[in-house]
Amino acid sequence: MLNVDREALVRTVLEPWVAGLPFELDESEWEPRESRLTILEGPSVQAGEGEPGWEAMLRAAEDVTRALLEEAEASAPEQTAAVVEADSVEAALEALRRGQSLRQLPWSKAVEKIERRDPAVAGVILVVKPPGLAWPRP
Repeated sequence: MLNVDREALVRTVLEPWVAGLPFELDESEWEPRESRLTILEGPSVQAGEGEPGWEAMLRAAEDVTRALLEEAEASAPEQTAAVVEADSVEAALEALRRGQSLRQLPWSKAVEKIERRDPAVAGVILVVKPPGLAWPRP
């Protein structure tokens, strides 16, 4: 994707990227977990007219990937996991039917527990919203 303005970059790439959602770019679908993102800030490049190669673009531009991802992550809607104490998914659903309250856990902590296969995790119920998270706009 060449010569894109910041607003389009944020909306098209960064917001879905930090949410872990696939996105479409240049007629291809990209999956954040299977891709590597590099964002360069520099002089405009005209496609097809003596277009410089990747190495030349790297020399003429600044890699701003980390800064822009950190900015997008800071402005992303907060994600939390709802935790209920039970021995199984079925028992958790029953506890919820009985009105047991949920405990909130930051999403990053929940992911950490799942990734390291914490033995205290008896099961996971994942509730997925349709694509299109509500991002705060200035």
